[in-house]
Amino acid sequence: MEQNKRMPLVILAMALGLFMASLDNTIVSASISEVIKDIEGFDKMSWIFTAYMLASTSTMLVFGKMSDLFGRKLFYLIGISLFLIGSALCGTAQNIDQLIAYRVIQGIGSGAIFPISFTIIYSISTDPKQAAKMSGVFAGIFGISSVLGPQIGTWISEASWLGWRWCFYVNVPFGILSIITLLFALKESKSNQKPKVDYLGTILLVSSTVLLLLALEWGGKDYAWDSVQIIGMFSGAAFSIVLFLLVERKAKEPILPLSIFKNKMVLGTSIVVFCQGAIMFSAITYLPILSVAVIGNENSNSVLTPMMFPIMIGAILGGFLCTKVPFRTIMAFSMAVGIFEAYLLGSITHDTAKWTVTLVMITMGLIVLGPLMSVSQNAVAQSVEMKYIGIASSVVGFWRSIGGVIGAAITATIVNNDLNEKMTEFASASKMPVDKIEQLAKPEILMQENVQLPPQVIEFMRDAVETALHHGFKLALIAGIIGFLVSLFVGRDRYQMRKSGVNEAA
Repeated sequence: MEQNKRMPLVILAMALGLFMASLDNTIVSASISEVIKDIEGFDKMSWIFTAYMLASTSTMLVFGKMSDLFGRKLFYLIGISLFLIGSALCGTAQNIDQLIAYRVIQGIGSGAIFPISFTIIYSISTDPKQAAKMSGVFAGIFGISSVLGPQIGTWISEASWLGWRWCFYVNVPFGILSIITLLFALKESKSNQKPKVDYLGTILLVSSTVLLLLALEWGGKDYAWDSVQIIGMFSGAAFSIVLFLLVERKAKEPILPLSIFKNKMVLGTSIVVFCQGAIMFSAITYLPILSVAVIGNENSNSVLTPMMFPIMIGAILGGFLCTKVPFRTIMAFSMAVGIFEAYLLGSITHDTAKWTVTLVMITMGLIVLGPLMSVSQNAVAQSVEMKYIGIASSVVGFWRSIGGVIGAAITATIVNNDLNEKMTEFASASKMPVDKIEQLAKPEILMQENVQLPPQVIEFMRDAVETALHHGFKLALIAGIIGFLVSLFVGRDRYQMRKSGVNEAA
């Protein structure tokens, strides 16, 4: 009863932490030009985001498992403390290398905040409908941050009395308030047994994840896909994964209990969110180019904003619906609409009416992306034993991130190769120098202001980028089809009240 009275405070603490962490990347994206102006390092700019993503994704499963073993509260506090330390250090960075290093600390903290926030709600709630709905609200926070982040980041970084460093400092009060609230609001029972940590499995899990993500991030950009570096990283990742699976089968307390994937809801949901990540990240990566280079908007806000806000509404709606209908119904419907949406994305041209594009974006956020944010968390949490709920919640975020990185990487390869091929043909017909081809075969060229190119070249490039994007979005179409087919076989489970053990730490 006492825990129920404190439930609003726990929810407040989780909401503050999630808002802070999810707001961070969009704020940083909006302020990046001011950051580079001040500390330079344009050639390493992408690492500000890559380092964060690597650290967050590679530690997510580890923190989920540690929260199962040693308590949710402890590792949430560790995660948010690391995030705050990283944020404060980022604000003091004097060069790009320092900023990248501090972003790693931030990313490690983020790897704990997201999965454990959901886990705490599932662990302490005795009302399944309340937990399901709150998971929807938490997932909806991502939508709020996506809408507010760019505006806040631009305002802070351009304000003379603040500056870009406050894009990181702004996290501190939210985080401190979350820590203080949780310290007093959440009480956990403790396990009398001393947990055994799977150190070897942890090392192999982190190393295989980092190698895979680095190969996907660098492939086709810094190194050719068939280069020694990329092949070496993929080989290293594959070798580490094989060793990891062998270790986990014999470990007394595996960092990732492979037995949870025997449950078809857990396995199926993992594949569905992987496909969702591929759709979401391939869209988010190339929608700005579609908006500016093809449609002719001044910026990407008119395309991204109509998608982001409905994600919040869709996540809350999904949390409510999964208490009424089977998880499978919502997943299948979202993926079916996702197939249609991917087809529409691949058919948008410079002649498409802007209201049509806006409607496509609203539907994408409201039905395809939003509901799965909350439904997937609920489906997996419902399908595992209470002692595995931390790692299960982490699995959802992990596979969505991996799917996103792979989806964005494959889409980029398709788009770049297609554009390069068309520009080569154009250059051959117009006697253009080879070095000029390499400069122009980039979709970002058309997003620059006052592009100094002949009108006929600009028109050809716009048409070439348009066609390349159409081909690139075929990956989202394939991901939607796979996700839909898999969702049909996850079972008829729906959200139900757990019988016991809702508030134990380990």
